[in-house]
Amino acid sequence: MGVVIGIDLGTTNSCVACIEDGVPMVVSNKAGYKTTPSVVAITHTNKRLIGHAAKRQAITNPTNTVTAAKRFIGREWESPEVQAALVSAPYELMKGPHDDVRIQLQGKVYSIPEIQAMLLTELRKIAEEHLGERATQAVITVPAYFNDAQRHATKKAGQIAGLDVMRIINEPTSAALAYGYGKVVNKTLVVYDLGGGTFDVSILEVNENVYEVITSNGDTFLGGEDFDNRVMDWLMDIFEEIHGVNLRSDKMAIQRIKDAAESAKITLSSSNETEIHLPFLSTDKDGQPLHLQEVLVRDDLEYMVEDLVDQTVNITEQALRDAKLTAQDIDSVLLVGGQTRMPIVQRKVTEFFQKSPLRSINPDEAVALGAAIQSSMLSEQTEDSALLLDLTPHSLGIEITGGYYKEIIPKDTPLPTRKSHVFTTETDGQTVVAIRVYQGMSSNEMGTTDSHQLLGEFSIEGLRPLPRGETRIEVFFDIDADGTVTVSGKDLDTGEEKSIVVRSFAYLTDQEIAGMIEDNQDYELQEQHESIVLDMSHQVEQHLGSLTKLLDKIRPALRESEQNRAVLEKIETICRRSQEALDNQKMEDLYQADEYLRKSIQFLENALSKAER
Repeated sequence: MGVVIGIDLGTTNSCVACIEDGVPMVVSNKAGYKTTPSVVAITHTNKRLIGHAAKRQAITNPTNTVTAAKRFIGREWESPEVQAALVSAPYELMKGPHDDVRIQLQGKVYSIPEIQAMLLTELRKIAEEHLGERATQAVITVPAYFNDAQRHATKKAGQIAGLDVMRIINEPTSAALAYGYGKVVNKTLVVYDLGGGTFDVSILEVNENVYEVITSNGDTFLGGEDFDNRVMDWLMDIFEEIHGVNLRSDKMAIQRIKDAAESAKITLSSSNETEIHLPFLSTDKDGQPLHLQEVLVRDDLEYMVEDLVDQTVNITEQALRDAKLTAQDIDSVLLVGGQTRMPIVQRKVTEFFQKSPLRSINPDEAVALGAAIQSSMLSEQTEDSALLLDLTPHSLGIEITGGYYKEIIPKDTPLPTRKSHVFTTETDGQTVVAIRVYQGMSSNEMGTTDSHQLLGEFSIEGLRPLPRGETRIEVFFDIDADGTVTVSGKDLDTGEEKSIVVRSFAYLTDQEIAGMIEDNQDYELQEQHESIVLDMSHQVEQHLGSLTKLLDKIRPALRESEQNRAVLEKIETICRRSQEALDNQKMEDLYQADEYLRKSIQFLENALSKAER
């Protein structure tokens, strides 16, 4: 068995951590960065680029570069969030066969879990390179307000990436684990988590090694991307006002503006103003280049995004009401997520709670560190391990007569949990009961099912044809520690039990997942083969250079006799065939060339040594 790792699979940046010598640590990628951009690209040669390499080429390859894929995971095609993204996404979004979201890159269509699996594969390899052994299991974090479909899809992404996902853990809870690690903490803690694509707030009671989540709330489509979009809209409006050119259909220009907006936002976290300079952004009707140069000041940026920050405060206020607490009841506030570096965010949080947030932990690394701690807790199960008591942020229920929502498992129920409800038939002779399962998504978790998330539907068949109301079916609703949902049913009259798998319309089939796992494994093998070929090519190149230098030194001496000339010709043939092997890049030829080059080098070194004596 390999090591267990913790992964923060973020919207904008992702992070992987592990436990070394009892200490949680974030693992740096090859470039030396602690975080890896959550960007995936496919080149014209169908090579995958992940992280910084993908982000660097986004401007020249915008239609085949995916950013913020996390925003689409587990979402249905018709959802308002997906439809809104169709306007601004530089890559092509498509409707999938299960009413899910797919992305077309270089002519091939990918599911969102498949895209996320590419990123997870890269994070897994970063950890493996550092640790020197295989990583087989992982704890992956998700926003606390993710629904069942989103959690399920994230878990499947891990599976496609070759990971056994031990647990899906909520990001704020994970950050709280990182904060309390190695300390004696007894306090009521708020974790305010504003990342690149989502916002979560969780309220926890931390008593030494016990972390109990009281309530969670959030918005899975509110984050740094929305802040960037405000700056992007501002820049494009200015450009259109000055030059009369609408850039919203120019994908390359949009990508350049997006990069500039994000950079300006980051700069204004530590400076009062920044200059945005984008030369040759477009051309006029005569083909003359058009440039954009503007100064953005912090006050203007804060005016643009203040309503977004206020939304997070409103959600936080609702979480306090759900927990029956006030801001004064909170001992500490922990800020998590890169967007919390923005001064207006810190100021608004401080004003709301009337206390300064904690700054003892890196907001970009806290979630991954907590995931690594949780992975250690699950794999070692020692007596002094922390106890994590999480809850479901949504209620779970079914649709009843009239299209109303019947709650079975209330919001904020501790996990794992199991509850049941007894149904009866509505008509005489009924042999089938159809059940539609919903997850509560509105603030009051009541009313009709229109405002809630349909998880799936199933039927219990083969019932005895009795008069209405006489057949009783007990349906069990389970939410596991990951927050994922399963349902089973039992005919109470006959005792017959049926196990039902609830399939959301956005779920992938087992056959699709198996195919994606195989594709990912094939790509990894191909990548390994290419890496070995590249290493061998460098070795052959190095040896060929060494042999050529030796040959130049000893060539005059080898021409003295016919026997030496034959040796010289043989070595020159080896050099020529070695160059052919480098051109053809065939592994067999490279291995053979390397062997002959080594022997030739040894032969010439001995000959040169004798000649010098």
